[in-house]
Amino acid sequence: MTETLTSLPAPAWFAHPGARTWTCPPAPSEVHGFHASLPGYAPTPLTELPSLAAELKVGRVFVKDESCRLGLPAFKALGASWAVHRTLAERADLAERSGLADRAGSQEAGGPVTLVTATDGNHGRAVARMARLLGQRAHVFVPEGVHPAATAAIAAEEARVTEVAGNYDEAVRQAADAVAATPAAVLIQDTAWPGYERIPGWIVEGYATLFAEIDTQLAAVAAGLPDLVAVPVGVGSLAQAAVTHYRSRPAGAAALLSVEPDSAAGVLASLTRQAPVTVTTGVTTMTGLNCGTPSTLAWPYLRDGLDAAIAVTDADSARAADDLAALGVPSGPCGAASLAGVRAALTGDGAAARRTALALGPDSTLVLLSTEGTAANPHHMANPS
Repeated sequence: MTETLTSLPAPAWFAHPGARTWTCPPAPSEVHGFHASLPGYAPTPLTELPSLAAELKVGRVFVKDESCRLGLPAFKALGASWAVHRTLAERADLAERSGLADRAGSQEAGGPVTLVTATDGNHGRAVARMARLLGQRAHVFVPEGVHPAATAAIAAEEARVTEVAGNYDEAVRQAADAVAATPAAVLIQDTAWPGYERIPGWIVEGYATLFAEIDTQLAAVAAGLPDLVAVPVGVGSLAQAAVTHYRSRPAGAAALLSVEPDSAAGVLASLTRQAPVTVTTGVTTMTGLNCGTPSTLAWPYLRDGLDAAIAVTDADSARAADDLAALGVPSGPCGAASLAGVRAALTGDGAAARRTALALGPDSTLVLLSTEGTAANPHHMANPS
């Protein structure tokens, strides 16, 4: 059981000097091939931005632009597609082995199932899209604070939408309860807790494709391995995938920086305490990151494999989104959080010590994950002051 905090412990920065010596097994090799087989698959752009390199006083800066991933405006389709594929394949295999596949029309034998999830926006839409494409049903629970346009986009995927009078954690609880009460329903949730980790693990595996693409794209421009990768963090599943990718290779690979809203920095608070905690979340334009409890599956990877964590304000994110747009990268507030976090880490008071903690110098290569486009989160239209 996690402790609940009502405020974020100061300071809003954490560093782990030994992270790059920690190792773990890689993601399954077949994930990238699965995604490459999907209609409409193409690697998302990795855009070099020399002006940001000059501003941050490093060698090269690249932004991984996830504003159009498999026809959706965020990276989440990678995890949702792999997890739904694995879930439905397993159900079909179980039905065949139990002799149910010959019983035409039975739910157990391959009739439509209901894919249930809770979401701050992008994951729910990705699950709903997969359900629609595969002839399944979807039921998506949406917490308070999600923009009505994001909720409408989920409904447009022919999903049933339940709006929850509560935060993300409450939406997850209600989604899990709905599965328990619904025949032929399965929870496709991108966070884990004791007893529910297999499907979240498949979602994390799905994100491996993003990092495989980065490797290929950097090699194509003779950039080598990155020295720093900045990752926006909600419950930590994408950060877990980053840790898995970079810590499954020889020690000394990329430094990994997690970035969260200062009003929902559950991972930073947990790292500071060195134990999982829940923070009481506030209102943020970074709605996809508005999560107060780290995934239990991700937590050991984040604890041992992240080099640093930082929290940023909505104003920081809004400025970063505007600057990325001016440079040709459409980024919503969550995606722009990576630039906001790198700016907070590498500039201002204490920057020299933070650069040292991240082992960065004037020739370093940075990769910033812009996890959503502007279409994913209409809150970018109203920048906070």
